[in-house]
Amino acid sequence: MKHTILGVGCLLLMGLSWQVGAYDEDDLEKLKATGNCVRCDLTGAHVTKAYLFRANLFRANLTLANLTLANLTLANLTKANLTGANLTEANVYKANLTGVYLIEADLTRADLGSANLTGANLGEANLKRANLKWADLTGANLTEANLFKATLKGADLTNANLTDASLVRSVLTGATLHGTMFGRADLSEADLSDAELTGSNLQQAILRKTKLARAKLTGSNFSGADFSSSKLSGLNLDGIDISAANLTDVDLSTTSLVG
Repeated sequence: MKHTILGVGCLLLMGLSWQVGAYDEDDLEKLKATGNCVRCDLTGAHVTKAYLFRANLFRANLTLANLTLANLTLANLTKANLTGANLTEANVYKANLTGVYLIEADLTRADLGSANLTGANLGEANLKRANLKWADLTGANLTEANLFKATLKGADLTNANLTDASLVRSVLTGATLHGTMFGRADLSEADLSDAELTGSNLQQAILRKTKLARAKLTGSNFSGADFSSSKLSGLNLDGIDISAANLTDVDLSTTSLVG
């Protein structure tokens, strides 16, 4: 049963706000009663601060939903549609988000630690200050995403696409970045110490004052990249493509640059 409320509706459940916009009323009631809603239509639903621990939301439609401060720890959101959804400060720790759509979603300060985001679409998503430690983002789409000061320590971004993304001051220490695409991405002041960048593409990327201590760069492409004021001392750049790169004020002491 479809229902649209033009004014702002408000229901209270266990002290939480369940405001509603365009949605399927029966699906919303099912979610409130059971904490599960497979293939539900919750378009535009406002479930702020909702307790959805281990909830099953497989293929649920949560487009434009408001999940601010919601607890989605260990939830199953496989192939769910959260396009344009608001998950500000939501707890999505260890949730299954395989193949999820989070296009233009707001995940500011969200906790996505150890979450499975394999094949997820986060194009133009806002992930400012988000926690993505040890998250699996294999094959994820993060083109034009905002990851300002996001933490991705130990995360797996193998074959992920971060073209034109902003990773200013982000932390990617120990991250796995095999074949990751960073074309034109802004990694200014980011920390990639101990990261594995084998075969990654950083053409025309901005790496000003970026930390790359002990990073593995075998087969990476840095052509046209801006390394100005970065410290590359001690790195093995043998065979790495740094053609047309900006090396202004770069520390290359003890750096190997053969080939």
